[in-house]
Amino acid sequence: MIVPFSHSRRIAVFTSAALLIVALAACSRPETGGTAAASVLTVEVIAPGSQRWPDSIEASGPLTAWQEVIVSPETGGLRIAELAVDVGDSVRRGQVLARLADASVTADLRKQEALVAKAQAELRQARSNVARAKVIESSGGLSAQQIEEYRVAEATASASLSSANADLENARLRLRQTRIVAPDDGLVSSRTGVLGNVVNTGAELYRLIRQGRIEWQPELDAAQLSRVREGQPARVTLPDGTRVEGRVRLVEPTLSTATGRGSVHVRLPGDSGARAGMFASGNIETGERVALTLPQAAVVMRDGRAYVYVVGTDNRVNGKPVKTGRRRDDAVEIVSGIDAKARVVASGGAFLSEGATVTVVQAEGARDKQGAGK
Repeated sequence: MIVPFSHSRRIAVFTSAALLIVALAACSRPETGGTAAASVLTVEVIAPGSQRWPDSIEASGPLTAWQEVIVSPETGGLRIAELAVDVGDSVRRGQVLARLADASVTADLRKQEALVAKAQAELRQARSNVARAKVIESSGGLSAQQIEEYRVAEATASASLSSANADLENARLRLRQTRIVAPDDGLVSSRTGVLGNVVNTGAELYRLIRQGRIEWQPELDAAQLSRVREGQPARVTLPDGTRVEGRVRLVEPTLSTATGRGSVHVRLPGDSGARAGMFASGNIETGERVALTLPQAAVVMRDGRAYVYVVGTDNRVNGKPVKTGRRRDDAVEIVSGIDAKARVVASGGAFLSEGATVTVVQAEGARDKQGAGK
């Protein structure tokens, strides 16, 4: 027969069960200072390596002509009769680029040749008169004044001939100037001359990239400029991804008062495919410098900052913010934040939190290894 519990007995049973649960919980709770917390991850620990890396400066800037040559006529008032080359053509020194109409100049040349012939005849006549005067001077047939007049006429005729010859040479020069030639080898970058147009002296007809040479001109700050020297190698990446090798030709001696930066002129090879007006990035190698390096897998990016996890003697990890620098292959330079004795988690840092306990596996040759760990 089932005997129902009284109300007081039911309360006593519930109280006993609650006390039993509390006791079991107290037995299962670890005491403070007792056994260590459970490991959350097994990690490989490495120390930063020390390597001599090429020191380089990353920069960007425009591609420009080494020098530009403006081609213009040295004589004016003549019509353009021919434009012999166009944009993109390669030209050689002395090659005819344009021709001006020369009919009027040729006529002036013929006129000057006639004037020279006339002056030569007048000089011959004057010399003949002086020679005859000398023959009869002793006989008294001519007065001293008349003899002197012959001599003055000879000197005047000689001066007139010299002037006529100068005018003739000027006419010949003007005729040569109707042929406009390239002052140096180059590449035609622009053409502003118009066929049939009457040009003035000095009016631009063409613009050349002298010798077809293109330069990269990145801008650097004062600290960077102090590390750059003439002849240092540079690597430039063109917009199409082509890598071009060049060398520093010139470091500008002054900085812009507006930006506080100065330009470096890097000479590129003629067959590089670089074109004036492009914008390119690259780096300039300034020598070698010792780098403290870690594998890229050891560096964790959080909130835009770089961190590494350092393992303490108690196997607990501590996140250290670091400043990174150069990168090469799978390694990254650590500029500041840790020293060479730090025990750094080689990989898996993204799964760790501050103060977490890990199981450490020491990497073989940890100080030199720059690859990712387990």
